[in-house]
Amino acid sequence: MSTRHEEIADELRQAIDREEYAVGGRLPAETELAARYGVSRGTVRQAVAALTSEGLIGSRQGARRVVLASRRSQSFAELRSFAQWARAMGREATGRVVAQEYLPASAQDAARLQLRPGVPVLHVLRVRGLDGEPVLVERTVYADWISPAVEGIDPDAPSVTQLLFEGTGLVFAYGEHVIDAVAASAQDAELLDIRRTNPLLRVRRVTTTREGRPVEWSDDRYRSDAVSFSVHNSIGNNALARKTAE
Repeated sequence: MSTRHEEIADELRQAIDREEYAVGGRLPAETELAARYGVSRGTVRQAVAALTSEGLIGSRQGARRVVLASRRSQSFAELRSFAQWARAMGREATGRVVAQEYLPASAQDAARLQLRPGVPVLHVLRVRGLDGEPVLVERTVYADWISPAVEGIDPDAPSVTQLLFEGTGLVFAYGEHVIDAVAASAQDAELLDIRRTNPLLRVRRVTTTREGRPVEWSDDRYRSDAVSFSVHNSIGNNALARKTAE
């Protein structure tokens, strides 16, 4: 059974998600929240402390607490999968494999995956969606040692990351991301149901295990009207976040 401060914390989370308290805005004062919920200021402090520990809000001494993020956004530092990010904001992630085949590792594949050129690696073209609407095209190349496990996954599985963990214990621990903008190719346009040359946000990433062993590299292209990226800077933290577009 939830305690009162847990219930208040959950109500505040939902209000932040609904953008009643926008990122960069301030929460009401403790006295106002205490009056609103009919509780003591100590109970409010407990609720607010939970949100602070989650990174949703922050504060400075003598100032009201500021909203730093919402569950609609996801820091790349967390290295969540697309499906995990979607679930965190209450959306349903979908996935569909359009094509997959083994090809000899190119010089680029070999360099990024730390393999010998010519080693067979699995290329997968996948469309990802939110609530059934296509928002992302993934072109992923998997290292030879994990390719057989990926090949056996249901083509319509919403989360490859979760199934690889369940099947092999693989944990995607580190990621390196390069972000730019590109025009939609004819294939991108068809898969995302947009016009050719429409702008797309591209993320090229290499993901590794805890030991630093490369698992995959991918060219991910997001519809710019569906997903955007934000950066929250501070002295100690410069976290890049993926979020739904405004």
